[in-house]
Amino acid sequence: METLTPAARRVLDAAAELFYGQGINAVGVDLIAKHAGVTKKTLYERFGSKEALVAAYLRERDERWRAWLTAEVDKAPRQDQPDRILATFDALGAWMHRENPRGCGFVNAAAELPDTGHPARQVISDQKHWLRGYLRELSEDAGAEDPDALADELLLLHEGATVLYGLSALPDPVGTARGMALRALEQAGVG
Repeated sequence: METLTPAARRVLDAAAELFYGQGINAVGVDLIAKHAGVTKKTLYERFGSKEALVAAYLRERDERWRAWLTAEVDKAPRQDQPDRILATFDALGAWMHRENPRGCGFVNAAAELPDTGHPARQVISDQKHWLRGYLRELSEDAGAEDPDALADELLLLHEGATVLYGLSALPDPVGTARGMALRALEQAGVG
């Protein structure tokens, strides 16, 4: 993301907190500007529209998630490919606890933004495609017989865990998903 002016940084930080905490449609630009200590004019000068601000919020969230996930996976030894895949679930568990008490910000945003032409929808799609691609890369590196199929399973487990975490539907959805991933790795000839 490009370098932001101090006012734009405050706007984006306020928007991120409010959009995730209260919902995109429930938060107006007046509240964001007030929370950021700027005028609506400043908000529009920096971002152009609420839609562009939503896309910027999600893009920055995605950048943070990607950096977090890859750094956590890189802590696992390169020669232990199954552990690198399982590390994605360990990283997800820590991220959910720290960043996602209401579930996945992208899934939440997608539920609020049904218009496929909204600029944030592309950011959401890119984020999910990136994660699937990263899981496929890890699956291939681990020697999976069918890395595409394994990546699909792992993505479903990741996404299901994030949704169920946000709904408090299971006591430990990420741990459960990790256990299922371990079984999927065994079935895929990894490990």
